[in-house]
Amino acid sequence: MKKIFNYINGKLVEPISGKYLDNFDPSTGKAYSHCPDSDERDVELATQAALQAFGAWSVLAPEKRSRIMLRIAELIEKNIDELAEAESIDQGKPKWLAKNGEIPRAISNIRFFGTAIEHFASEAHPMPGHAINYTLRTPIGVVGCISPWNLPLYLFTWKIAPALASGNCVVAKPSEITPMTAYLLAQICIQAGLPHGVLNIVHGLGEKVGSAITLHSQIKAISFTGGTKTGAEIARLAAPMFKKLSLELGGKNPNIIFADCNFDKMLEETLRSSFLNQGEICLCGSRIFIERSIYNKFKNAFIEKVKARVIGDPLFDTTLVGAIASKMHFEKVMSYIELAKQEGGTVLCGGNQVNPEGRCSAGWFIAPTVIEGLSFDCRTNQEEIFGPVVTIAPFDTEEEVLMFANSTEFGLAATIWTENLTLAHRMAAEIKSGIVWINCWLLRDLRTPFGGVKNSGVGREGGWEAMRFFTEPKNVCIKL
Repeated sequence: MKKIFNYINGKLVEPISGKYLDNFDPSTGKAYSHCPDSDERDVELATQAALQAFGAWSVLAPEKRSRIMLRIAELIEKNIDELAEAESIDQGKPKWLAKNGEIPRAISNIRFFGTAIEHFASEAHPMPGHAINYTLRTPIGVVGCISPWNLPLYLFTWKIAPALASGNCVVAKPSEITPMTAYLLAQICIQAGLPHGVLNIVHGLGEKVGSAITLHSQIKAISFTGGTKTGAEIARLAAPMFKKLSLELGGKNPNIIFADCNFDKMLEETLRSSFLNQGEICLCGSRIFIERSIYNKFKNAFIEKVKARVIGDPLFDTTLVGAIASKMHFEKVMSYIELAKQEGGTVLCGGNQVNPEGRCSAGWFIAPTVIEGLSFDCRTNQEEIFGPVVTIAPFDTEEEVLMFANSTEFGLAATIWTENLTLAHRMAAEIKSGIVWINCWLLRDLRTPFGGVKNSGVGREGGWEAMRFFTEPKNVCIKL
């Protein structure tokens, strides 16, 4: 079985404990590699390496940092097939999705921030006749980046790229469920000539590695993407230490469909926003609200297309729905389907485990599931399921659907389908959400701020927001 190593001070090393965790292929339900079971000692080694590297990296000219980062992006692109297959095996998503979506996005993340640092400017504020103020932005020091299992390399690079570009050194923890592409990235960083200690990757469990990163006194900022419960615990631990925090947390996103929409375009995009990556994307629209006059038309057309989704081996090009990332998460999603039935919901399609023929017969597959007949405030419609499960419900008025949409504790993303521009703007202003897509979904510009409101997070990532998070502003006032 393949063994994964930590990446500390520029070298691939075993965990100090010598212990490893089984790493599973969700499409087969079998362990296929071993992931380090690291602890606070490994985090300490990584932090000391980062502290030692910080002095030289933080003052390295931006164009030189940029050159190294662009070399990393180039090597990811060169190895895209290997990385895509590794992502598919590790996470359960179709290989074509990793190759055409997530690995290219990781490349874009690194290129974007690797070039952005050369254009990152500060502000000046003249006080006519008195003084001029200008702002210096300097790297924080050593920062912690903790990323989730659903979009492993994509979200890992989304964090480390702006941190490194800004001149920080990083202690990073990928999910123990999907560690493989972070390990392959470490090998690429060595090949690219990234200076020792600038990026350190410590694999292991959240309660050991994640907590140690959060509690370490010399790690000055934490960027975390994951569940709201874990985010709350990170905030609880980090707050007394006055660390900078960026927390991108859960979502229970509404997809609002008005009768005047472009029906065919809406239907195709709603399929994507419901079930892409097995619904394991924080931005998926899991609550679908349809104006009553087209409700039956939508339901019939949607169910027909959902039933046609091909579920199976993630390595096959024909597969549209892959495996759920872990057995624990598989059981969680199935439990919510049972809960929906208990709450009075009707399963219109799916709702069952699927056992594909061949090597994937024991994998963790769930048929795409559509449920109707639930109240807007039931647990199924209020709690994040994070799987191939959506609910559908009709609405009659704009006011009613706004109440439905805003009823949860989350506020990450929303989608609105209408050809009425005035209505679209009005709805976008009233929805309590960090992101609103109108007549599209998951159309992302890396320059825009990304994040949620309410229990969906604190702070913003992306563009200058990320660069500002990973730097400390200092005002300098000069009297004229």
